[in-house]
Amino acid sequence: MAPPAHSGISRPWRENCLEMKTLRVGIATYEEMKARTLAIARGQYKPGANEPRVWFTSAESFAKVLSDRNRDLLRIIADSGPESLAALAERTGRQKSNLSRTLKTMERYGFVQLRRGERGALIPRVPYQKISLVLPLRGPVGQQTEAA
Repeated sequence: MAPPAHSGISRPWRENCLEMKTLRVGIATYEEMKARTLAIARGQYKPGANEPRVWFTSAESFAKVLSDRNRDLLRIIADSGPESLAALAERTGRQKSNLSRTLKTMERYGFVQLRRGERGALIPRVPYQKISLVLPLRGPVGQQTEAA
């Protein structure tokens, strides 16, 4: 699907947003995340391709960021490709300031990408088709094996 001629979005960026990708999210304590990061930095541990790239300290914090309302917002962005926050506000009935705050939070976790379009309009895009939550039940975080 080619972007509309008036979109103001470069073709490669828009096409990259449409690739079928899954973002893996994990839950770990601050201490576990710190130990994992240090092991990676020291070269003692190399994360696998199927390991989470984004981490939350609790399932509750994950659920707060990806609430029902925010998941609906992601679907609307993915389905309609709004050309600005104003257009997104119109489609969702949410205030622009609320959307801006929510989208910036989701951008920090990689759930959305925000780019400046023509005339400085903020354009949200969803770079993933799925978000997968990995909840390990045993062993140190990042060292579990996934069942195929």
